[in-house]
Amino acid sequence: MDDDFRVRESIESLLESAGYAPVVFSSAEEFLGSGTLAKATCVITDVRMPGMDGIELQRRIRLERPMLPVILISAHYNADVRQTAIDQGATDFLYKPFDAADLLKVIQSALTKA
Repeated sequence: MDDDFRVRESIESLLESAGYAPVVFSSAEEFLGSGTLAKATCVITDVRMPGMDGIELQRRIRLERPMLPVILISAHYNADVRQTAIDQGATDFLYKPFDAADLLKVIQSALTKA
């Protein structure tokens, strides 16, 4: 999830090229309303989005699917937000711009552990 179309498009293309079948959303609310949470194998979400932010989305995911891997991304360095996300069970936290190989490695690790 990311409110920036270019980021969503880039991540979607990267994941498709790696053999995944991503489903992208522009907001946490759109994701939660779609029914996708029940069948998702991993969630990648931006921290800062209009409406519900990524940290709150992660909290809601934990209520329904406590073991679902959640990877947070952000363009804004904030050690406290990163620590909060990790403390609340985030699989990983990457800062934009991140290397495509790093994201794929984090996803693969998350799916292996799940």
